[in-house]
Amino acid sequence: MNPAPAPGPRALTVGVECWPIAGAFVIARGAKTEACVVVAEIAAEGRRGRGEAVPYPRYGETLESVLAQIEQARPAIEAGGDRAALQRLLPAGAARNALDCALWDLEAKTAGVRAWTLAGLARLDPVKTCFTLSLAAPDAMAEVARAHARWPMLKLKIGSADHLDRIEAVREAAPHTRLVVDANEALTFDILRRLAPELAKLEVKLLEQPLPAGEDAELEGYESPTPLCADESLHTRAELAACARRYSAVNIKLDKAGGLTEALALKAEARALGLEIMAGCMVATSLAMAPALLIAQGARYVDLDGPLLLARDREPGLPIAGALIEPPPADLWG
Repeated sequence: MNPAPAPGPRALTVGVECWPIAGAFVIARGAKTEACVVVAEIAAEGRRGRGEAVPYPRYGETLESVLAQIEQARPAIEAGGDRAALQRLLPAGAARNALDCALWDLEAKTAGVRAWTLAGLARLDPVKTCFTLSLAAPDAMAEVARAHARWPMLKLKIGSADHLDRIEAVREAAPHTRLVVDANEALTFDILRRLAPELAKLEVKLLEQPLPAGEDAELEGYESPTPLCADESLHTRAELAACARRYSAVNIKLDKAGGLTEALALKAEARALGLEIMAGCMVATSLAMAPALLIAQGARYVDLDGPLLLARDREPGLPIAGALIEPPPADLWG
C-alpha cells in the first residue's frame, strides 16, 4: 500500500453537493432530509481522482470547516503531496477523507490498475449490505421492515429503552432477518443492563454505541448478553486499544478515520485484536461508498446503504440489486 510516485502538476477542485433523502433520515440526535457532501477532485496529466465526504456536526464539522481544511492542504496536494503526506497535513475527519479517496482514485488511474490492487487485494467481491430503518413509530418501522424482510440484515435506530416496542414490532415483521440495533449514544449504563437481555431474547446480533463516547469506560468488565459495537467511540487506531476492552466489534467509517488509508490500517489492527468489523457509512452517494467496499471485504457486518436512502444517486453509481453491491465501475471510483 505504499503510494506510487506523485504525478505531474495537479489541479484541485472542491465543491458541495446536496442530495435529497427519500423521506427523512431520523436517529436519536435528530432528522435530516438531504445529504450535503463535499467532493474533491484532483486532476493530473489528463486523469482525475475523486473523493466524497460527509461533514458531521457530532464531531464539530461543518461544510465550511471541511472546505477550509481542504484549502489548507491545497498547496501541498497540488505540489504532488501523496497519501502519506496527507496523514500528516490534516487530522482524521471528512476533509482528509475526501482528499485521501481522491488520491487513491488518481493513483489507480495513473497506474492503470484498480484501487483494490493497490491495496493488496486480489479482487473485490460483491457484498450484501444491511438496510437502515429510521427512528419512527413502531407500526411505521414494522411496515418498512416487512418490505425488507428478505434482506439478510436490518439495522434499527433507537433512542432509549422505551423503544423496545419498536424492536419487537420489527422482529415480528421480519422474523428471519439478522437485526442490528443502533442507539447512537442515547442510553445510560443502567438502561443498557436492562435492555441488553431483552435484545438477546429478540435475537439481536449487535448493539451499536449504546453509551456516549467518552463515557463508556463502564463497559470494561461488563459481559453483555448482546454483543456491543463501537461507533462514535472509534475514529482511528488511537482509540482502538480502549475499544478492544469495551466492545466486541468496531464500526469503521472513512469519514471518521479520515480516509481509506487509515481505515485499512485500522481494520488490520482491529482484526489482530480479535474484533469483528462493521463497514459503515454516512448518508451519501455511491462515490462515498465505493472506497468503503474495500473495508467491507470479509467484514461480518456491512452497512453501506447510504445511496439506498437517497431519492436519487449519482450516475454512474454502484451496481446495487436489493442488498447486493457489486464493485464500482472505474469511471465512478478506483
